[in-house]
Amino acid sequence: MHTQQGSDGGGREFHRVADELRTRMADGTYPLRSYLPSQRDLAEEFGVSRDTVQRVLRELAGEGWIESRQGSGSRVLKNQRIQSSTARAIRMRQRVTLGPLLSEAFEAPEVTLDVFTLTSETLDAHIRLQVERIRSGFIAPQRIGLRMILPAPDLVMPYPRVKDDPEDSRLSDRLHDITRRHTDSLRGLLRDLQTEGLVPSVEVEIRRSRLAPAHKLYVLNGVEVLLGPYEVIERPIELDSGEEVTALDVLGVGATLTHHVKDADPNSSGTVSVESWRSWFESVWTHLAEAPPSLR
Repeated sequence: MHTQQGSDGGGREFHRVADELRTRMADGTYPLRSYLPSQRDLAEEFGVSRDTVQRVLRELAGEGWIESRQGSGSRVLKNQRIQSSTARAIRMRQRVTLGPLLSEAFEAPEVTLDVFTLTSETLDAHIRLQVERIRSGFIAPQRIGLRMILPAPDLVMPYPRVKDDPEDSRLSDRLHDITRRHTDSLRGLLRDLQTEGLVPSVEVEIRRSRLAPAHKLYVLNGVEVLLGPYEVIERPIELDSGEEVTALDVLGVGATLTHHVKDADPNSSGTVSVESWRSWFESVWTHLAEAPPSLR
């Protein structure tokens, strides 16, 4: 959810980030001659240190994927679209990351996203990349529908919290600020697409729940489900005041997700899982329609 300081798991985290960035450049998420997000944004998205991101960028530059210049960022030099056989292989993996599959979902004429998450930070980062693809003419969806369930703003959350002072509300306030900022960004990004005439129909609806999510859930175009638990970790967090506190936080950004795909067999495990999670989302969504306006 935020930048993870200190150790990033060594080579495992390095290869995870590098593989994901290669995939995004290959599938057009980061178009040719576009710029990658800043080192800070990448570190926040993947939950790793700036040092890990810098090592990944040096590796990608050495492989010819990007060109990095001081003060200008990292520009994509090599970009090969994922062909259908590769895309099918990605969909068949049981453990995946959000980026490539969200990119595929946005290639459909009608895009529907049902999301249950702690904050809208991860989705905001990925939607921003899809907006770039639409504006660059790589994809042209005719309708985008986003329904998202987030914790109620006055819900007392167990995490994040200051390790030695559970009554300290500063980390909780920080979490809600992050959620508001990225939710506003998401609304603006998607509605601008309709205002600019790039997507004829855009619908964004966000409802608030008194459930504190133990996992993040994405239902893509009604046929794929991505599900990932939040991991509780201990790490330092720097507050806006400059003070650093030891926090018990939940990490979800850049996480590997369990992947379920609906197919032609109504009794297959993938189809059953997709239908089960779709039904769960619909039941919660319908219940929240009766909630007070302040929670919507």
